[in-house]
Amino acid sequence: MSRPLFQVIKPGLLTTFQDLGRTGYQEYGVVVAGAMDDYSLQIANLLVGNQRNEAALEVTMMGPTLKVIEDTVISICGGNLSPRVNGKPVPMWKSIAVKEGQLIEFGQPLEGIRSYISVAGGFDLPVVMGSKSTFLKAKLGGLNGRALEKEDMLYGSEQVHTIAGRSLHYDAIPEYKKEITVRVILGPHQNAFTKEALDTFLSSAYKITPQSDRMGYRLNGPELKHKTSADIISEAIPLGGIQVPANGQPIILMADRQTTGGYTRIATVIAADMPKLAQATPGAVVRFEEISVDEAQELYLRKEKIVSVLEKIVL
Repeated sequence: MSRPLFQVIKPGLLTTFQDLGRTGYQEYGVVVAGAMDDYSLQIANLLVGNQRNEAALEVTMMGPTLKVIEDTVISICGGNLSPRVNGKPVPMWKSIAVKEGQLIEFGQPLEGIRSYISVAGGFDLPVVMGSKSTFLKAKLGGLNGRALEKEDMLYGSEQVHTIAGRSLHYDAIPEYKKEITVRVILGPHQNAFTKEALDTFLSSAYKITPQSDRMGYRLNGPELKHKTSADIISEAIPLGGIQVPANGQPIILMADRQTTGGYTRIATVIAADMPKLAQATPGAVVRFEEISVDEAQELYLRKEKIVSVLEKIVL
């Protein structure tokens, strides 16, 4: 049974509902969307006893102010945007009890760019094509297909009894830095680039530009030259694919990426490194390191083990 949980006093810069995305519909032109940082989303859900794919609030840069309407248990994971309850700092990566009348607020971003707020029992939202995720450009999913607005009322699903105080071991809590190295698999169009371009790509630093968003991170750095053209026949686009248009500046495709694209892709960021990339701020420095598919799979399994172990403990 639906129950009112929070009233939005301030919506924040960009606060939307996201889960792990709308999979299985790209062939029909439907964007996946979903959490930019899937690791933080899953941990936030598990800490409050939810299934890992439950929808949470994705908070970007400047967080919302939420008035608690009914006692519940929440967790806040991901970037440290200085969360507070009634003006007092609260721990991240831990389930905490909030009481009726209290205010959940955020202050200055200290580390990372996105936080995830999960609530015990999950939010009561319509499931659209198998997902509660918001895709803003199509006004699809989430809360009426849009970001939070002042005076919105947020509802929870049926009340569940969850213990506050669960926390993630510090070894499993990521650090978010201003300079990061992300590992990539070269291709599928590396033969479209000169050898000098490939060497440049793997040895240079690129900055994330302010024009970056949930669709893609636009980078600025040394030009990557093609042998002939930057254009290809449009084909399916993976998460983390790195397109290089004619200007030679890479674009890393993120959660709201288009379903197909007609630019050459020099490489793809491995799944295990997408969460730290999602937490990188405009102006952050990105370097690329080539690894093998086998290494990428091992790193993915290592990350998945952390999530699955916590899942077995709390569910």
